[in-house]
Amino acid sequence: MKNALLRRSVLSLSLVALSIGVLVPLQANAQAAKKELTIGGTAGSNIDQLKQGIVPLLEKKGYKVKLVEFNDYVQPNLALAQGSLDANFFQHLVYLKKFAADQKLDIVELVQGPIAPLGVYSTQRKTLAEAKDGDRFTLPNDPSNLARALVLLEQNKLITLKGGIDPIRASEKDIEQNPRKFKFIPLEAAQLPRSLGDTEYAIINGNFAISSGLKLTEAVALEKTPDHYLNVVAVKRTDKDEAWAKDLVEAYRSKEFQAVVDSKFRGYAKPAFLQ
Repeated sequence: MKNALLRRSVLSLSLVALSIGVLVPLQANAQAAKKELTIGGTAGSNIDQLKQGIVPLLEKKGYKVKLVEFNDYVQPNLALAQGSLDANFFQHLVYLKKFAADQKLDIVELVQGPIAPLGVYSTQRKTLAEAKDGDRFTLPNDPSNLARALVLLEQNKLITLKGGIDPIRASEKDIEQNPRKFKFIPLEAAQLPRSLGDTEYAIINGNFAISSGLKLTEAVALEKTPDHYLNVVAVKRTDKDEAWAKDLVEAYRSKEFQAVVDSKFRGYAKPAFLQ
């Protein structure tokens, strides 16, 4: 009887030991820190900020970072939601919220970063004061940046928008006065630099202006960028509190990144913590 009890006790202890042996590696794997990141950005200043300012800081923390460059404003968010990116950096918060709502994606803002201002460029006019009746303006066709362009035109007294409208949702139907009969031609943002030779003016997102070889100093007008048009890092909501996400926030908020922005991205609109 005692031998039988002894055998059962030994068997029970063996099973406990076996279960612990299996459990510990599983827990260790579950808690293993993620050290490989894939981050997307659009061509030009957005991907350059990642390359020059963020990746080196993450690498110092032991991360291996792969950057993926995009030439449109649609694929980076789809890739993020589908899991082929861990984060992206190319859009302002207004665009992110609208895109996520329209596409039913659970992606959110992680931290703000610098953005090259939206600008009006021309190869045929030296200033906006030289604009003539009927001049053509190309501008971004996505709703949030179209609204941004229209507000820039109103700020420069070329058009008047209807009173009481939400400026971040303005569209062409909200133009109340266009006394000089300017013509507005919406295009995909990446195509705007190519329109410069065909129209009198082009309103171009800063990153695509720079990637095409234009300089911010060459713009005939630049926006005074409000905070809601600053770029943001986007991640899946479920990743927002991960250790790697916190390290990414820390990199953007660091003095080292601020030094890179101040030296290599002058004239960019910046969040308060980088000023």
